[in-house]
Amino acid sequence: MTGLTKMLAGMALSASLLASGNAANAQEGSVNLDVAQVERFARLALDCVHREYPNKIAHVLHSDADALPPSQLTPIFYGCYDWHSAVHGHWLLVRLMRLNPGAPIAAEARAALEQNFTSEAAAVEAAYMSGEGRASFERPYGLAWLLQLTAELRAFDDADAQRWAETLRPLEEVAVSRYLEWLPNLVYPVRSGTHNQTAFGFALALDWARQTGHGELEALLVEKTREFHLGDVNCPLAYEPSGEDFLSPCLMQADLMRRVMSRAEFSDWLAAFMPQIPEDGSADWISPGVVLDPTDGKLVHLDGFNLSRAWNLDAIAARLPEGDARIASLLAAAAEHREAGVASVSDEHYEGSHWLASFATYLVTGKALEAMVPE
Repeated sequence: MTGLTKMLAGMALSASLLASGNAANAQEGSVNLDVAQVERFARLALDCVHREYPNKIAHVLHSDADALPPSQLTPIFYGCYDWHSAVHGHWLLVRLMRLNPGAPIAAEARAALEQNFTSEAAAVEAAYMSGEGRASFERPYGLAWLLQLTAELRAFDDADAQRWAETLRPLEEVAVSRYLEWLPNLVYPVRSGTHNQTAFGFALALDWARQTGHGELEALLVEKTREFHLGDVNCPLAYEPSGEDFLSPCLMQADLMRRVMSRAEFSDWLAAFMPQIPEDGSADWISPGVVLDPTDGKLVHLDGFNLSRAWNLDAIAARLPEGDARIASLLAAAAEHREAGVASVSDEHYEGSHWLASFATYLVTGKALEAMVPE
């Protein structure tokens, strides 16, 4: 695959630099993407953000009047097969534009975003999200990606991006209110490997809260995270993956916990939570998931599982103290998962192409490594 070897080497260097505390250098290296790779990922998103069908909607109908096509129900995020995939497809375009403004595809991406991010469409989207019977709409997964999208726009020093961020503010406010209403009533975490997993949703929402200075949401997320997971030990890593996972219950939880702990506290917690991490630099303590039928929309989740595991492993290694004996094995496993995951991203089957590029972009641009964490 064009640029793959170069990309993998660059990302391994980025994770190693972060693990040794050289965060500034690692961040700079993590966005040095191959232009062809940028083009390929962006093309997958562009090919679906205005592609309405096939479409899978989770839609509460109160009358015949609610039976409308996706583009009328949610006129911004109606493509890419489902709402949340459309959201992170737009995030992908914004992120790659921000990191690679000179890429040949940037003008096309800007035009696509301009077409979708209108005040009229945003008003319809916000009203839909706030509608009767939709308190749990896309919670927490899709809402977390929406917050990542607005965070990426806010971080983009670009007039269009700042205008788009303001356009999406009504949706952002609904997403935040949903989290604030939900968290006080959430008694148990959701430890699945799919959309309902709380660790993933918490992590992305926490990143948004810290970036934007939303102290109330940050405090609630930190409180719930520590309440749910501080005493967890011996995570059953051998039980992963389940047949339809695209998130690792164990590794995503560790990726969340490193956001709410000091480096030393996290090191001790991880030793009890995941004692199976070796100290010999080996990668065979954890294996990538296998997909035999990439045309099956559920089975192909395992390709995303490999990508998300790779960024989890990189981030966990980066949070450990310099010289920790576990870092080499974490990075070795990350490299194996990264290679398997990135190789699976293609336009051959829409079952995977409509979403896997977003996970690959999150990984190869080092997004997980940008999380603000306590010292």
